[in-house]
Amino acid sequence: MSVIIETSLLRKEFTVRRKAGRFRRTSTTVSAVDGVSLSVAEGEMLGYIGPNGAGKSTTLKMLTGVLTPSGGTVSVCGLTPVPQRARLARRIGVVFGQRSQLWWDLPLTESFTLLRHVYQVPAADHAARLRYCRSLLDLDSFVDTPVRQLSLGQRMRGELTAALLHGPSVLFLDEPTIGLDVLSKQAVRAFLGQVAERGDTTVVLTTHDLADIEKLCRRLVVIDHGHVVHDGTLDELHATYRSKRRIVADLDAPWPGRDLPGAAVESVEADGYRVTLTLEGATAGEVVARLAQAVPLRDLSVLEPEIEDVVARLYAGASSVGTAVPGDR
Repeated sequence: MSVIIETSLLRKEFTVRRKAGRFRRTSTTVSAVDGVSLSVAEGEMLGYIGPNGAGKSTTLKMLTGVLTPSGGTVSVCGLTPVPQRARLARRIGVVFGQRSQLWWDLPLTESFTLLRHVYQVPAADHAARLRYCRSLLDLDSFVDTPVRQLSLGQRMRGELTAALLHGPSVLFLDEPTIGLDVLSKQAVRAFLGQVAERGDTTVVLTTHDLADIEKLCRRLVVIDHGHVVHDGTLDELHATYRSKRRIVADLDAPWPGRDLPGAAVESVEADGYRVTLTLEGATAGEVVARLAQAVPLRDLSVLEPEIEDVVARLYAGASSVGTAVPGDR
């Protein structure tokens, strides 16, 4: 499988001017992105996350040709984004939460028709892709409604359709589910899952909603202060930061207060009839078997580690080697 996005030691610096008295200003150079090297294969769905100011949006803007890098190299679809931005625009789709490619006063269907002419998409290809998106994103009930009258969730489904109608090789998504209701989030995630299964579009997803990452991305890149601090799977992230599974058990008798090999008691509630155990080097099956021998069970559940907790520990542990740029996400 060939590489479609590649960066090497990619950097972006900004000059920040601050008042240093009544009549003077000082200038400081800050690094928003500092030495990011990535290689993304065709058809891959990559989660690219980090805290506010980490450099996520700056990276995406360099990958899409909006910002010129201060150093390093970047290639997307075999093109250098800034000098070949016009050619690159035909090869990529972009959905940024604060920007729209839909015409505010026109129905969705007319926006889609206009975009066909903008990208010079053959009518048959455009019609086939639109049928696919209309079906999976359930657009039919509002496709003839002016964009200004759509809900946020409906508009986001329209934005995703607009970004895919010209058949891009790479789709960049910046916070595609932010502010959406539960049903709209489910619809967007299900659609992106289908895109990933087809394997003909590479997706780079930045989000603060870590449930998006858990449900959609096999590979996760975490950036903090402009540096990559993790590049791997979610399971590897959990292993690195020692995330622990928990067992919550409802009991038919009060908890006897004994130790269980391979587990630690996290809490005892409901007058002793509910116990939460943290796994410590044993499998869930082994601990459940020991628990059943110790006390009669009424019900139990095994809780997977919360990715929010893991990433919070990662952010807290990452060394601060730069200064965040205000406003970057």
